[in-house]
Amino acid sequence: MKKINIAYWIVTGLFAAFMIFSSVSNVLSSPEAVQFLNGHLGYPLYIIPFLGVAKVLGAIAILIPSLQRLKEWAYAGFFFDLTGAWYSILSVEGFKPEGLPMLLFIGMLLTSYFLWHKKSAGN
Repeated sequence: MKKINIAYWIVTGLFAAFMIFSSVSNVLSSPEAVQFLNGHLGYPLYIIPFLGVAKVLGAIAILIPSLQRLKEWAYAGFFFDLTGAWYSILSVEGFKPEGLPMLLFIGMLLTSYFLWHKKSAGN
């Protein structure tokens, strides 16, 4: 059980850090984020800071142990965010090997979710 707990916190901590790090440019509506999301992918401007704030709140939710129901929603939101982002990029650019690292982050999300349920079942 201790190994599952350690693995959960490592994977979840890394994943949450990635989501928070990737949200900063959205929250601040940096020119790079606006160019990529609005100019390249065609997302409306108003959604950019919303997505950034949602990522930060979701990362906080998966790190707080007592928020079970909210944590489920955060995991679902991250799944839709990451798969939607990957689909958007594939739709605009087509398949490119540079897009494959997105599968790593989706894998980290799924691993964190699986370990959380495994850890919760042992309590």
